[in-house]
Amino acid sequence: MTPLSHTPHYCQPYKIRYTVTFDIDRYREILDTITRNKARSLLTGFGVFWGIFMLVTLIGGGQGLKENLSANFEGFATNTVVIYPQATTKPYHGFRKGRTWGMTFRDTERLRSQIPQLDVISPMLSHWGGSATYKDKKASCSFKGVMPNYAQVETPKLSYGRFINEMDIAEGRRVCIIGKRVYKSLFPGGGDPCGQRIQVDSAFYQVVGVDYSSGSMNINGSAEQAIVVPLTLMQQAYNRGDSIDLLCMTLKPGYRVTDMQDRIRMVLAKAHDVDPTDEKSIFLINTEVMYSMLDSLASGVNLLMWVVGIGTLLAGAIGVSNIVMVTVRERTTEIGIRRAIGATPRMILSQIISESIALTVAAGMAGILFGIVVLEMIELANTTGGVVTAHFQVRFWTAVGALALLTVLGVIAGLAPALRAMSVKPVDAMRDE
Repeated sequence: MTPLSHTPHYCQPYKIRYTVTFDIDRYREILDTITRNKARSLLTGFGVFWGIFMLVTLIGGGQGLKENLSANFEGFATNTVVIYPQATTKPYHGFRKGRTWGMTFRDTERLRSQIPQLDVISPMLSHWGGSATYKDKKASCSFKGVMPNYAQVETPKLSYGRFINEMDIAEGRRVCIIGKRVYKSLFPGGGDPCGQRIQVDSAFYQVVGVDYSSGSMNINGSAEQAIVVPLTLMQQAYNRGDSIDLLCMTLKPGYRVTDMQDRIRMVLAKAHDVDPTDEKSIFLINTEVMYSMLDSLASGVNLLMWVVGIGTLLAGAIGVSNIVMVTVRERTTEIGIRRAIGATPRMILSQIISESIALTVAAGMAGILFGIVVLEMIELANTTGGVVTAHFQVRFWTAVGALALLTVLGVIAGLAPALRAMSVKPVDAMRDE
């Protein structure tokens, strides 16, 4: 007998259908409960509102503060060291203290040959109290002579043109880069000034670039009010010979300025008969330390802001919990009736927690939106000439995280009142009535 070739009923494939229902009556009830006592709900929600507002504004404010502080180091390499010779403070090799000394162009080769860890070595000359003229316009300025590799130490923010290059040095071109303030004084009408000739003291130079750098930390004067020319050209113009005013250096990747600064001092001290332990005579600026201090300050400020913000937010959540607890006590009879007609403890728990979450999230969202508006106003106040100097903003995922935190706080705030509501017995509720 051949078995029938059919699929048994129990093997027949079947589909499982899931139905998602939206209980609008439940949400109407949550809204009705919250709005039943509007004054109490508003006062309770204000605690959460203020807490999340403080958290958002502090985070955004901290971001803007960090950008403002970082702007002071705008364009600077993080591993820069600047050497500036000053009068000695210690006697050495028969020389009395107070002796003045100076560096020469040969020091660049000494450092390069004896300290291979150095990457960029850029000398600089400076002249103060200069005056620049273009037609009938004048501007006070400082005068700097640099090499092309100086752009790797302090990166220029060129609005027009270019920086000094090797061909300028080789051909002795009388070219210059002007700072933002000099540009606005000499060319108030704006536009590209490249190709124009300006007079600095008694000599003429062709403008080849405009540097819009505005950091507070500038080497030998503000970049905004400086006119930069090739170093060799300045040596000739001011009869400086082989002398230089300071040395700017960066280290190769993997090396720290802090570990190499004593070796740098040793090389220069040996070449100029200066006590290598005389730190004041071989004045050294370590930007690595400054950046580290900035990071530490920013981390401390961020931690303080989070502690203050979350503390304020928790205070608001405790207020929500207290008010929901009061509401549960007022609704004891109602909860008892619900239990009597079939409501399970789980349903009561869900209802109370949902009310707590709704109040917390609604107040928190209002606080987030208000905080964003305030931060936008602060950012607008920090806008100069259409350029935002610092961004007082919160990231999208930070806002999402704040919303998730609000939800968790809503659950926590409603948990104790909900557990109390679950413990209500129908008989006791009717007796109290």
